[in-house]
Amino acid sequence: MSETVAAIRAEFAKVRGIRGTRTALLFFVPFSILVSALNGWSAKGAIESDHPGLRPDFTPEQAGLDGLLYGQLALIVFGVLVFAGEYTSGMMRVSLTAVPRRGRLYGAKAAVIAGAAAALAIPVAVACYLVTQFALGRHGAPIDASGVPRALAGAVLYLTLMSLFAAGVAAVSRSAVLPLAVLLPTVLAGSQILSVIGATKEIARYFPDRAGARMVAVGSDEAYTGFLVLLAWTAAALLAGWLRHRRWDA
Repeated sequence: MSETVAAIRAEFAKVRGIRGTRTALLFFVPFSILVSALNGWSAKGAIESDHPGLRPDFTPEQAGLDGLLYGQLALIVFGVLVFAGEYTSGMMRVSLTAVPRRGRLYGAKAAVIAGAAAALAIPVAVACYLVTQFALGRHGAPIDASGVPRALAGAVLYLTLMSLFAAGVAAVSRSAVLPLAVLLPTVLAGSQILSVIGATKEIARYFPDRAGARMVAVGSDEAYTGFLVLLAWTAAALLAGWLRHRRWDA
């Protein structure tokens, strides 16, 4: 157990010490909050001017969580870089010298990704919601409104699982280029576009981000289904990454 704890501490030290992973992790905070503030101010203006561009299904409760769905891009980058950075730089050999048991090293990296993502996601999720409601002014909703606490918890879990999913994909590809080139456009727009096209609408519901987004939906009756789908994607990615990690220098 002490060796596992030491491995986790070493991975946390790497996250703090390597500029790329540290920057990606910290960028999640201001980006999510800024998007949430802009979303709230924009919605307030649309409501008060009766602008036709306001979404017909708009609710202040859901608006308070939308900023996180953009902020997740930073956590995806973070998850990818934790693994890909060591493969591409050759530092993985040094890490394996310090921690010869590959399962322990792989598990320590996954634990650090999950711990760091969750530790930031909890306060940021609350801050994003409050900032959005502040920007909405009298149109806002309290944080204890029906369905909001559950959606906030779902958002934290969603962000954590997406970070781990990205890490698993990076471990499979052993580089940052391919995972980021596929995941970022897909999460940002690709899966959303596919979810409104008749031929791909049903399939897109089972994409990791689309399924997980149901966990962040206030009042959704498919939150647990979305969780199970995203959990399956994450477990599959981490397992595939582990199998590749076992044969990294083979």
